[in-house]
Amino acid sequence: MNDFVEDILELEDDVSLMTIEPDFILADREITPDTLIYRLRLPYSKETFLAAYGEQIEERRMVVVPTRYGKDLAQVIGQVNKPPLHFEFSLIERVATTVDIERYLINKGLEKDAFNTAKEKIIAHNLEMKLVSVHYLLECSKILFFFTSDNRVDFRELVKDLVSVFKARIELRQIGIRDEARFLGGIGICGRCFCCHAISDKLKPVSIKMAKEQGMSLNSNKISGQCEHLLCCLAYEYSFSNE
Repeated sequence: MNDFVEDILELEDDVSLMTIEPDFILADREITPDTLIYRLRLPYSKETFLAAYGEQIEERRMVVVPTRYGKDLAQVIGQVNKPPLHFEFSLIERVATTVDIERYLINKGLEKDAFNTAKEKIIAHNLEMKLVSVHYLLECSKILFFFTSDNRVDFRELVKDLVSVFKARIELRQIGIRDEARFLGGIGICGRCFCCHAISDKLKPVSIKMAKEQGMSLNSNKISGQCEHLLCCLAYEYSFSNE
């Protein structure tokens, strides 16, 4: 089962699983010293979050867990080392079963058709928006449509159309161009997969000052990614050089 799931999700091998630490602390729920905390990744958006479970779970396994969009599958990146006593986290419901994986695969096929249908509806309504991705939640209770646009979009009539077609709850979410790169992935000028897609989902601010202090060329073509924003790795190197 593990090998099968890994092939489906096209997992990245260059993510360090031994140095995972929590990156936010919020007074939400208290945990006991023996609580196991894991960092999880949503396969469709590459977002990560923390979740707790009462048993050991192998890295790369799929689990069923509540997310901010609803119950869904997520992948275990690894166990968090020495978590703080108070922070925000989800509760893993169970390790994914064969039925869950089969449902996931069926949904992947439905998403392709939904993407094409939504694009046709967007054109029909003459909306200035670019559809980026479509995702069915695990139990098909909701369909998420992610899009980019330079302006605010009145998509109320579009939502009515989509509801009439799919007979499900519809949620449209506008994302930025950097989020689009994180969703879709690609190969950077370094020859490796985009950092935001394969390494970290945290889109930290990057400034031209970071390039200057590292003696980098200020040619925008050389220090910008395909999202047309400054390269994420400028922040990594800047942080390292200033420690």
